[in-house]
Amino acid sequence: MNRSTAAKRGSIDAVTFFRSVRQRSQELTAPLVPEDMMLQSMEDASPVKWHLAHTTWFFEEFILKPYHSAYRSPDERFAFLFNSYYVQAGPRHARDKRAMVSRPDGEAVTAYRAHVDAALCDLLSSGSEDADTVADLVELGCHHEMQHQELLVTDLLHGLSYNPLMPAYRDPEPIPVTEEVALSYTGHDGGLIEIGHDGPGFAYDCEGPRHKTWLEPFKIADRPVTNRDWIAFMEEGGYETPTLWLMDGWACCQKEGWDTPLYWWRQDDEWWTYTLRGPQPVNLDAPVVHVSYYEADAFARWAGARLPTEAEWEVSFRDRPIAGNFLDKGQLRPLPGGGPWGDVWEWTQSPFTPYPGFRPPEGALGEYNGKFMVNQYVLRGGSCATPLAQMRPTYRTFFYPHQRWQMLGLRLAQDA
Repeated sequence: MNRSTAAKRGSIDAVTFFRSVRQRSQELTAPLVPEDMMLQSMEDASPVKWHLAHTTWFFEEFILKPYHSAYRSPDERFAFLFNSYYVQAGPRHARDKRAMVSRPDGEAVTAYRAHVDAALCDLLSSGSEDADTVADLVELGCHHEMQHQELLVTDLLHGLSYNPLMPAYRDPEPIPVTEEVALSYTGHDGGLIEIGHDGPGFAYDCEGPRHKTWLEPFKIADRPVTNRDWIAFMEEGGYETPTLWLMDGWACCQKEGWDTPLYWWRQDDEWWTYTLRGPQPVNLDAPVVHVSYYEADAFARWAGARLPTEAEWEVSFRDRPIAGNFLDKGQLRPLPGGGPWGDVWEWTQSPFTPYPGFRPPEGALGEYNGKFMVNQYVLRGGSCATPLAQMRPTYRTFFYPHQRWQMLGLRLAQDA
C-alpha cells in the first residue's frame, strides 16, 4: 500500500470519505428484499449480505482490533464467518457455502456495520499517535469496500439471471438511439516508457513500483469493440471456428457451450440481453460486455488484430481525463459513445504478474494482491459498476481467462 493522502489531509477527511463509502453500500441494497440478499449463484460470487459483512470485518480486523484498545466485537464468531482469503487472519467459512449463513440475519449485519462505523469514527477523531497509520488503513479499507460494491452488483446480476421472471434491480430506461461509429486506430511510436504508480495519492501495492518497459510501435483502437461488431463475429462463425481460439479457450468454449456473450438470447429475430435494468434488446453500438479473455482473444484474431498490452493501454490513455459511465451514474450497463474510461473493463494480453521490484507488505494485508499473481490477466479502464473514486491511470484489475460475469469487454490493438 502506498502512502496515502488521507493522513496528510487529517482525520476529518478520512471520516467523511469513510462515511460516504459506507453509505453507498447501504444505498445499493435499497431495492432488495431479504431473499435477494442471500443469492449465491456460483463459487465466484457472494451474497449481498456477505459483502456487507465482509467489508465491515475488514475494518474491524485490520484497524479496530489492533489500534482501538477499547474496541469489542459484537460477536467474535464473525471473524470466521466473514473472513475471505486472509490465511494469516485465521480460519474461514467455506467460500461456496456463504449462502448457507442465514444467521446472523440482515438486521444483525446492519447492526454490525453500525457498531463498527461508530467505533471507527471514534478512533479517527481520537487524535491517537497512530493517526496517520489508521488514516492510511481506512483509505485502503474504503477502496476495498468500493471493490466489493462492484462485486455486489455484478454478483447480484448473476444471481438474478437464474430467475425465470428476470426481475429488474433498477427500473428500465429507454435505450438511446445511436449511429454506428467506424473503427479507427491511433498510432504510437513506442520506445522506452515508464508505467506504474509513483507519487502521492492512493494506489494498491500491485500498481508499483513504477518501472521502465520497452514498446514497439503500435496502434490502438479509438473505441471499444461493440455489440454490433460482436454480432458480425458470431454470424461469421466465430464461436464455431477452432482456429480462431487458443487451445484452452476452445476447450472451455466447447465445455461451457458458449455461442454468445453471457446473458444473451435470440427473440423475435432480435438479440436480447439480461441486465440490472431487466431484459432489454442488445444496444448495437454499446461496448460488448460479459465476454471472457478467451472470447476476446478469439475476436481479436478474427478481426486481424490483437489485444493491447497493459503498458500500451496505460501509455495511450493515462493523459485522458478519467470521466465516463461509472457506478456513480447509476446506469449499470454499458452505453454507446464513451471513451476509454468506464462502461467496460478492457482485457489486455498482459498476465497479472508482479512489476519489477514488487514486494508485498508484511502481514495479512500482504495477501491482498500478491498471492493472486498467477494464471490471471490484467484489465484496464473501469466499468459501469466501478466507483469513479477507484480509478487512476495505473489501476489494474485482474480475472481468470474463463470468467465472464464481471463487466468485461475489449479494445483492439495492432502492430504498427
